[in-house]
Amino acid sequence: MKTTTRTTTTPTTSSALAVKADRLRRILTDCQSVLVAFSGGVDSAYLAIAASAALGDRALAVTADSPSYPDTHRQLALRIARDFKFPHAVIHTAELDRPEYRANPANRCYYCKDELYGGLHEVARERGLAVIVDGNNADDRGDYRPGRQAAREHGVRSPLDEADLTKDEIRELSRLEGLESWDEPASACLSSRIPYGLEVTDAALRQIERAEQVLRELGFRIYRVRHHDTVARLEIARSEMARALDPDVNERLVSAIKAIGYQYVSLDLQGYRLGSLNEALRLRPVS
Repeated sequence: MKTTTRTTTTPTTSSALAVKADRLRRILTDCQSVLVAFSGGVDSAYLAIAASAALGDRALAVTADSPSYPDTHRQLALRIARDFKFPHAVIHTAELDRPEYRANPANRCYYCKDELYGGLHEVARERGLAVIVDGNNADDRGDYRPGRQAAREHGVRSPLDEADLTKDEIRELSRLEGLESWDEPASACLSSRIPYGLEVTDAALRQIERAEQVLRELGFRIYRVRHHDTVARLEIARSEMARALDPDVNERLVSAIKAIGYQYVSLDLQGYRLGSLNEALRLRPVS
C-alpha cells in the first residue's frame, strides 16, 4: 500500500519539538496500521495528519456521528479530512440508548467511550487495521477521565501522550502543518454541560447546542453553556466578560437564549475553566 512522504515538521520547528514529532512518527510507523479516533479537535486532527504522513492509506480516521457532539464539530472534521486528503469514515454511535449513560453518573464518559471504542473496534477488524489510537496528550494525565478506563479495556493507544507531546506543542505542530483549527479552544461533548446526576436527554443536548450557537454567532470564542434545567449558566472567558455585559450584546444574548427555552440566563463570575464539571467531585467521593 502507498505511504505518503509529507513530513510533519518544518525547518522552523524547534529541535526539542522536532525530536518529539519524530518520536510520534516512529510510534505510528511501528503500529503498522492504525484507526484514528478523529473528533475534529486539534489533538485528534494533528494525530490523523501525522498518521497519514507515516502510514499513508494504512491509516484511517473515523469520526463518530454522536448525539452528544455538535454538528459544528462534525463539519470541522469533514473539512479537515477533505483539505488534508486523508482516508476518513463516519460511524454512528448510540450512547443515549444506554441507561447507564443517560443516568449521567460521574463516570458517564466511560459508557460513551465504551460505545465509541466498541464501534471503532468493529471498523478496525473489518478494515484489517492493527491498532486504534486516540488524541489524548501529555497534559491529559492529571484530570479525572473515566473514559481512559474504556480505552484501556479496548486496547486503545495514545501516541501523542506516548511521545510526551503537550497541548501547546500539538498546537504549534498543527500551526506549522497549516491546520485551520490549530488555535481552536478546547472542545468537549455536549453532555459535559449537564451536572452529574441530571439525566442526559437528546432534548437537553439540542438545547445546549442551540444556546452555544447563539454565543458563537455573537462572536464569543471561549465559552460553555452549563445546563441546569431552566437555567443556562454561561461560562465565558474573563477577557470576554465585559462584552457579555455590554447592554446591546447582553440583551441580544439573553433574549436569544431564553427563546430556546431557558427561563433564566446567568453569568458565572469565575469565568470559563477546564473541568469545572468535576469541581463537584472534590466535595464527594467518586462512586
